[in-house]
Amino acid sequence: MAYPKVWVMRAGGYGEDEETALSEGMAIIGFRNVGNLMSFQSVEAISAALKKADKAPNQDRADTQARQLWAFSRQAQQGDTVVLPLKNRPGQIALGVLSGPYAYAKVGDENRHVRKVKWVLPDLPRTTFRQDLLYSFGAFLTVCRIRRNEAERRVASVMEGKGDPGFEDTESAQGQPAASVEASDVTASADLAQAAHDEIVAFVREHFPDHDLARLVGAILTAEGYSVHVSSPGPDGGADILAGRGPLGLDSPTLCVQVKATQDSADVKIFRELVGTMNSFKADQGLLVCWGGFKQSTKTEARQQVFRVRLWDQSDIVSAIYRTYEKLSPEIQAELPMKHIWMLVPEDSTKE
Repeated sequence: MAYPKVWVMRAGGYGEDEETALSEGMAIIGFRNVGNLMSFQSVEAISAALKKADKAPNQDRADTQARQLWAFSRQAQQGDTVVLPLKNRPGQIALGVLSGPYAYAKVGDENRHVRKVKWVLPDLPRTTFRQDLLYSFGAFLTVCRIRRNEAERRVASVMEGKGDPGFEDTESAQGQPAASVEASDVTASADLAQAAHDEIVAFVREHFPDHDLARLVGAILTAEGYSVHVSSPGPDGGADILAGRGPLGLDSPTLCVQVKATQDSADVKIFRELVGTMNSFKADQGLLVCWGGFKQSTKTEARQQVFRVRLWDQSDIVSAIYRTYEKLSPEIQAELPMKHIWMLVPEDSTKE
């Protein structure tokens, strides 16, 4: 069975175009040093233009970028699937379907390289996908086609709401590079930091399910200096964790926490329930933790309570682990063995 091709199309090196891409229904990429791509008849012509515009001309860099632009404007077809790993929402990925041809169109006050996209799943938790696909999604390219490990079949399954079925032919994967991602004939290396982060996320998901996630959040808050009471499993009156400052936890700010270990994104109803619980307990502040992230409507309403309530998704939880790890209890450290390492950041000249 033939499945739609799968393309990663990023929206800025720092995710600066992500919200525009999602709200306006488009894929939007950088490469501002070259104009309308339809005026070029070949990859080589685009490469020559890029090299000419480069302050420090480099043929390999120009060739690699040109292949991505050719793939974006010519090879990716309407009906193909678009994957947008979200830098501004590190725990989420947006999935969409290409619905229009390439255009060099006005976005804001300048012309940009764009494609129309129908964003079918704009706030999908990263943990929807297994680690091998996440590794491929982390390739150091702006535009690249994902093929390895039956990616097209598996992404199509997620688009249909069936989840990632995983890679079946494990023998054929042996000896393959950890990431084999193509944009035309370009092979991209993966973002090792993101891959390591995804592995930790997967480990936490497996080893701290259900009420254990509340126990982990309680340990993090304890490391942050709170006196914490974690409710027992079962009905909790809307508060999984109650915390406060001072030796008895009676000093301000007092904190009411609701923890959802579900893979689904939390809707605004859950947020409103937390606010109601905060009022019942007369808590100064609230924290809503949802492993699967939050729907946009929830984020919009939470912004109105920005000085009272915070939202944590899976990425926020792991970032809090990084921040407090040395202060976590020996028991939690034993359950979650980690080591901090440093490495050089490779110069990334393949994307914009």
